[in-house]
Formats: sequence, C-alpha cells, structure tokens
Amino acid sequence: MDGVLVREEDPIPGAKEFIAALRENDVPFLVLTNNSIFTPRDLRVRLQRSSGIDVPEESIWTSALATAKFLDDQRPGGSAYVVGETGLTTAIHDIGYVMTDQEPDYVVLGETRTYSFEAITRAIRLINDGARFIATNPDVSGPSAQGVLPATGAVAALISAATGRQPYYIGKPNPLMMRSALNRLEAHSETTVMIGDRMDTDIISGLEAGMRTILVASGLTERHQVQDFPYRPTLVVDSIADVVEMVTSMELPEDDAI
Repeated sequence: MDGVLVREEDPIPGAKEFIAALRENDVPFLVLTNNSIFTPRDLRVRLQRSSGIDVPEESIWTSALATAKFLDDQRPGGSAYVVGETGLTTAIHDIGYVMTDQEPDYVVLGETRTYSFEAITRAIRLINDGARFIATNPDVSGPSAQGVLPATGAVAALISAATGRQPYYIGKPNPLMMRSALNRLEAHSETTVMIGDRMDTDIISGLEAGMRTILVASGLTERHQVQDFPYRPTLVVDSIADVVEMVTSMELPEDDAI
C-alpha cells in the first residue's frame, strides 16, 4: 500500500487507475500492508477519503490478519496477550481467541502509536513465564507527518533484550504472509505478481514465495539501489502508472492475479 498506491495519505499518480483497471478486468488482487493498526474496513475508508482510491474491504490483507490466520492454524481456540490496536485485536478476536494476561499461549506484539511501558513490562514477564512471542512485522520505524516513528520491530527488540527471546515475525519479508495471501486469493504463485516499493521486504518475500515481482521506484527503494542487493525483481518501473497499461493490454488467464 504505502509507496505503491499512496505516499503518506497522498495518492501516487496512476494508483486510482490501476485499481480500477484490475476491477474492470476482473483480475483478483490483494493490497498488502505490514501496518497492523487498522482493520481492512478502516483502511478502505481512509483510502477513499484521503486518496479517492476504492479498494474493497475483502481485498485488503494486513499483517494483523496474517498473524491471526497463523495463530488459528497453529493453536486453534488459544489465548493471547496482545499489545496493539484495533486492527490486531479485532483480527485475533475474530478467530475465537481469548485475550488475557493470565498464562496466555502467546504474547502478540503489533504496531501502535501509544506503546505503554506497563503493557511492555507485562509482555516481558509473560514471555519469561513461558508465553510464545509473536510479532506482526519487523519494521523498526515508520513514517508520519511529523517524521520517523518507532515501529513494531523496535519495540520487539526492547522485549527481546529483556527476555533473551526473539519473536517470530509474520509480516513481510516472511513469505508466510505472501502464501497466506495467495491462499486467500485461491491463486498460484506462478500466475501471480507481487508489486512493491521495497527490495528488503516486498521483493524478497514475493521472490521467496515463487512469484514474479515488480519494483516501483516511487517508494523507499530507488532504481540505483537495486544493484546493491543480491537478488533482482522481474521488472523495475518508475511508478504504478507504468503497470496500468500491462493490466489493460495483456491477455491474462482467468486464474491470474496481480
């Protein structure tokens, strides 16, 4: 989402047309984000109001949803102590988990703009007592109108330093998030393309999940930086505007997804 469709809350030229082209050509798609703060419904409204981009709620896949899916697969009907906001707590509640600070199966760390020292301390003590440590995504910082903000990875590092336990990260660059998205689309990696703006999260996770990848140079990774990585995307373009024509002109099999 960020760096591909929007920059902060401003639409990137071509983003609205790209989503419209996908919908008009009946191409299944998901918009992925490592941000676990908001529910898909919240994100849809935010995109519509700020950018005029209309993405259906069911076409948004967050690290919170991927984390909830992982927990449900690993330990159905379990319990968790959750440090995060509505996007994460709603996703975990919806899979039937009990949220508790009494001997939970997991401590789940997500992103929030109001990290509580008390909540972090409680998480540390629960992990030391045997709770498994899960985090939605490894991003150590994120953007805001005021500048850089500490993100999930930074707080996870604090907890790891205090407990000696590393979290299992669900979001990008873990290809698990890509595979859960493919399952949601009922798509195959060989007929799916991952479009992203970061070599170190988007492109590598798409590559490791077996997908073709397109890097857009409208976000964090610039064209000249691609050569610094030991892996390459299938294609590099300036922005999502360059991909619109591909959707409208190429003949896609019925089971293809972008």
